[in-house]
Amino acid sequence: MYQGRTMFKIFRACKMRPTRMGFEPTRAEHNGLAVHRLNHSATSSCALPFRRLCTSVTFRLKMVDSQYYLPNDIGISALDCSEAFRLLSPQEKMYAHYLSRASWYGGLVVLLQTSPESANIFVLLQRIFRKQTPAQLEQVATAAGLSSEEYQAFLVYAAGLYANMGNYKSFGDTKFIPNLPKDKLKALVWASQAFQEQPAEMEALWDSCSCLLYSLENRQKQLGLGDKGITTYFSGNCCLEDAELAQKFLDSKKLSAYNTRLFKKEDGGKACYEVRLASAVQKGQTAVKKHFALVASVTKCPAQPLLKENLFVNVLQAYAANENQRKMLEEYTRSFTLGSIDAHKEGSRYWIKDKGPIVESYIGFIESYRDPFGSRGEFEGFVAVVNKAMSERFAKLVSSAEVLLPELPWPQEFEKDAFLKPDFTSLDVLTFAGSGIPAGINIPNYDDIRQTEGFKNVSLGNVLAVAYATQKEKLTFLEEGDKDLFIKWKGPSFEVQVGLHELLGHGSGKLFVQDDMGKFNFDQSKVINPETGEPVSSWYRGSETWDSKFSTIASSYEECRAECVGLYLCLNKQVLSIFGHEGQDADDVVYINWLSMVRAGLLGLEFYTPESKRWRQAHMQARFVILRVLLEAGEGLVGLEEVTGEDGKPDAQITLDRSKIPTVGKNAIHRFLCKLQVFKSTADVEGGRAFYDKYSTVSDTGAHNFLRLRETVLLRKEARKMFVQANTRISGDSVELVEYEGSAAGLIRSFTERFQDDAEQLESGLLELSKQDAPCWC
Repeated sequence: MYQGRTMFKIFRACKMRPTRMGFEPTRAEHNGLAVHRLNHSATSSCALPFRRLCTSVTFRLKMVDSQYYLPNDIGISALDCSEAFRLLSPQEKMYAHYLSRASWYGGLVVLLQTSPESANIFVLLQRIFRKQTPAQLEQVATAAGLSSEEYQAFLVYAAGLYANMGNYKSFGDTKFIPNLPKDKLKALVWASQAFQEQPAEMEALWDSCSCLLYSLENRQKQLGLGDKGITTYFSGNCCLEDAELAQKFLDSKKLSAYNTRLFKKEDGGKACYEVRLASAVQKGQTAVKKHFALVASVTKCPAQPLLKENLFVNVLQAYAANENQRKMLEEYTRSFTLGSIDAHKEGSRYWIKDKGPIVESYIGFIESYRDPFGSRGEFEGFVAVVNKAMSERFAKLVSSAEVLLPELPWPQEFEKDAFLKPDFTSLDVLTFAGSGIPAGINIPNYDDIRQTEGFKNVSLGNVLAVAYATQKEKLTFLEEGDKDLFIKWKGPSFEVQVGLHELLGHGSGKLFVQDDMGKFNFDQSKVINPETGEPVSSWYRGSETWDSKFSTIASSYEECRAECVGLYLCLNKQVLSIFGHEGQDADDVVYINWLSMVRAGLLGLEFYTPESKRWRQAHMQARFVILRVLLEAGEGLVGLEEVTGEDGKPDAQITLDRSKIPTVGKNAIHRFLCKLQVFKSTADVEGGRAFYDKYSTVSDTGAHNFLRLRETVLLRKEARKMFVQANTRISGDSVELVEYEGSAAGLIRSFTERFQDDAEQLESGLLELSKQDAPCWC
């Protein structure tokens, strides 16, 4: 199992009483294609199972593309929540504190979900920085022969590993390595106080991860399944066919894949599969079915007695605001203890009923973006405080939803029977533990709950405020005349897009289902497929879900559908008025929203891998698809031209005819969006995949050479901004907020202080879990 002692810290953290969009923000500023010469000839020994890698590869000096490291001038900003936290009552602060502790400790699971080496690198860094702060270590680095640029590169790498909870980017799934020679980094580790005090342990830790830390072998450059990349959701010998077979088995047993991983073994010449649940108690084996043996097993946890005491519930229930929160916490505890998704679903039902809480939170295995098959959830937990002023606008949007939904381009029968008005709030994030921080969220992701019981929407206001601070000289691919307008209206236009994307994008559309009793949720004799003119002939059966049915394209396809809803409905004057935009300002908001989407589609090419013909990021694939749709619309709506920049290097320029957005643009999105919804509603995987793949194709033929444009995008790419989050701590009978500067050093300090109470025990647990799984990745 991939949580063990780490997962149980969710509960244990709560014992510490006084005596823890998908949608993504845009990328921040870094231009130029820098390269760095890395010294792979530095000697090191590698502990099994990594020794084979080190001995089978001839390391040499080579040039490395900048997409595989983080630039020294990467944007790093503190996520401000001080005012929101100050306004909380003492009870609310306690509730937020313990939920934050649960989230942070649970979030360490992501290290084990990312790559075989992530947990070991994390522990290596923690041990170094627990003994010496970044400022103290700088003198050691200088004495060890590192330049100031090399030491900054080390700090940026460490900050990046913490921010992404692993050594693969959370947005794009590419690996990043330290931007300094390996022998220099080794010299720094050897000179550190941590090494001086425990040389044998630190050398063993270095040996366990240093080879993979720097390796850029083809398969290790990105996350993926089989020969496409690295994943720890599946053992190293699994391929797509294994994932499909396992999904069919899970569906037949009405088991969710959200909190599982799949391991394949050979038994007497037959494939034997083991499904490992994230659970605190040990399970037995299921029956063997023909040649397909599945074992639902977990490793016994040394923290099991703490779970039996229900400390998570005991502490947090004392500070919960109402019965819904108390019931929610009970079910979450049951879910993490037993590995039960049904319990998490029940907790989510109570969460939906908890309307308008001052302190909002959600925790568990949530988003499936990083599972190569698209069914398994990455752990995340967030705690945030309501921004009442902005939330009022979203509440008005919710009230208008029943008027706006009929404007969407599909027939009434393809819309939910009743719109279940959700909570929609703007939040200032206090804690977001996981691999990255989105700008907006629509959850839960369980189809059966979303279709009949409802969901919640949140917009993360303080994330938006930081993410969209843009400098004019950093804006790429736009005409000079558009840049000032873009800077002025990017933030406001994105607030509108997030609201529509989350509420009416993810919140709209019906899935046609035949349940286990044979009952249909639609009239087969009357519902007509608008694309064929024939009765609907396909639907979801039994326990099939959107994720399990559409698997590898589900996430991107759904993000594309939600983005299109945002583009389509932002043309509505009522929507713009809700957000305070009238007249020319409203027109400018629409123009910049559409221009942002077109530009994002071009930027999305960074996240496409030509060698594998694979997209690495769901949202950016979706935006590229929309760019293709709008280019296909023709009539001069969108222009995309390859040019030469002022620096003499390849560049590109985007134009958008704003006068044609309400006509040519709207009509194109109308046709495209209707097709997306019909394929989704009818569970037409074959038709939906062929349709979506057509627009996802990146080639060097046709009107635009997208492969060549991709090289231009990489040449002028921007590095994604990282966020520094505050900590909370108990001081007497109150809770204090501990804030840090917006820098690599500040981000590092936030993590070393976050787990300082029981760091050694926690690190030992992570290393043990990593060691247990190590043979499975060969």
